[in-house]
Amino acid sequence: MNTGTNTGTETSAGPGAHPATGTGAPLTARQLIGLLVDPGAFQGWDEPPAGPPADPGYRASLDRARARTGLDEAVLTGAGLVGGRPVALVASEFGFLGGSIGVATAERITRAVERATAERLPLLALPVSGGTRMQEGSAAFLCMLRITAAVQAHRAAGLPYLTYLRNPTMGGVFASWGTLGQLVFAEPGARLGFLGPRVYEELRGVELPPDVQRAETLAGRGLVDAVVPPEDLRELVRRTLAVLATTAPAPGGADTGGTGGPGPAPTPGKTAAGAAEHPDAWDSVRRTRRPDRPGTRELLRHTAEELVLLDAPGGRDGALVRALAVLGGRPVLVVGQQRQTPEHERPFTAADLRAVRRTARVAEQLGLPLVTVVDTAGAELSAQAELDGIAVEIAHCLTTLLALRTPVLAVLLGQGSGGGALALLPADRVLAAGHAWLAPLPPEGASAIVHRDGGHAAELARSQGIGAGHLAEVGLVDEVVEERPDAADEPEAFCARLGRAVGAALGGLAALPEPDRLAARALRHRRLGDLR
Repeated sequence: MNTGTNTGTETSAGPGAHPATGTGAPLTARQLIGLLVDPGAFQGWDEPPAGPPADPGYRASLDRARARTGLDEAVLTGAGLVGGRPVALVASEFGFLGGSIGVATAERITRAVERATAERLPLLALPVSGGTRMQEGSAAFLCMLRITAAVQAHRAAGLPYLTYLRNPTMGGVFASWGTLGQLVFAEPGARLGFLGPRVYEELRGVELPPDVQRAETLAGRGLVDAVVPPEDLRELVRRTLAVLATTAPAPGGADTGGTGGPGPAPTPGKTAAGAAEHPDAWDSVRRTRRPDRPGTRELLRHTAEELVLLDAPGGRDGALVRALAVLGGRPVLVVGQQRQTPEHERPFTAADLRAVRRTARVAEQLGLPLVTVVDTAGAELSAQAELDGIAVEIAHCLTTLLALRTPVLAVLLGQGSGGGALALLPADRVLAAGHAWLAPLPPEGASAIVHRDGGHAAELARSQGIGAGHLAEVGLVDEVVEERPDAADEPEAFCARLGRAVGAALGGLAALPEPDRLAARALRHRRLGDLR
């Protein structure tokens, strides 16, 4: 995860090590809120819990927890300001019976979520918990549904719900409200999982591998969006809220793409200069394979006004880039393929496709446009990929994007080989770089099928209509953004032109009423492949 500060999954701080406090003890709920909230800006919402339980042993445990922590329950709730922006907070206290969730705890959390929804506040949950409070049994266990229902209503209202999983977050908390954030952050080294290792060993008779439930492991599998130490969490939350609170330009207003001037409305099949051009397809294929060609990361670096890079499967060496960004003055979510280089082979995996679908669903929940960037030599080809269901994941990705109610803009940036490229192309509008291409297989693979050798790759590239100009003629590409003569030779200028086109396209989509946009999307895909 990268927010412009040194906050990444590379962080080596282990559980319980908190440089912000200068102590090895885990942060209390009050300490963490103090790190996050503007000075003097937190206002508590909590009311005293109901009367004591009948069981004397449990009552004594509660009394000891209250004396030890100074709290009356295992959670603090309230509202504050982070960088001047209001946010509701729910912070667990592990020192209070391991942060466990009893009926009173659940009721306090639920009321806080409901109040945040009623007041239209973004909500940040900071769980640390062993799970359900065993002293209260099934009644407490069922309260996970109570909290989850409130969280779902908050998300359905289009409000941000962010979570920061602390060490440890286990059991019912992890399997419900703890992981339902549209963005899920985690503490470095945190143990996160469904079943604690002691219980696992007792029930299964074997030890749980130690790295299975680590925050970094889950981030590497696309289940956590960022691993960030507590002392950097405030900046991450501030930047995230800043993007989400960005007011988009009025429909029809100028969209600059962060480059200083309004971009033209997209014209199907035209370059920025207004002339339809068809570069030699084989030459384009070779140009898109240049290792110095700008990829998704470079495009975002040059065009985003605000940028929060999120973790994706495989980390920085993986094939997927995920980001929350402001492009052309509009908050968006971005999923893009990071181009392969001679030093880093980046096959597009089933896990990447699942991460694309999750990001798309988050975009819809937050009411944000989704921008996809296509630049891939193809989906992973291996026995493991088949077992992981990569073809099934491509199919699900296609249907997810086709059904998404939020605007979808696709950018064909370079290589577009096979189903891995097609999976990111269902969109309301598609922009393409001048040398970008799309084909069912790389030309060498097509040659192997047609001619039983790879020697006819150039011939196949020229005959299959794979170039951006030809793709415009069959209804896929709406605007071709020129390369002069190659994006690798002018990366900043090319990214600026593409950024303006992205801003203009987003503005055009924002101007369309949702029913009209969805109807146009359905008609667009009904006609794909027909010559215009």
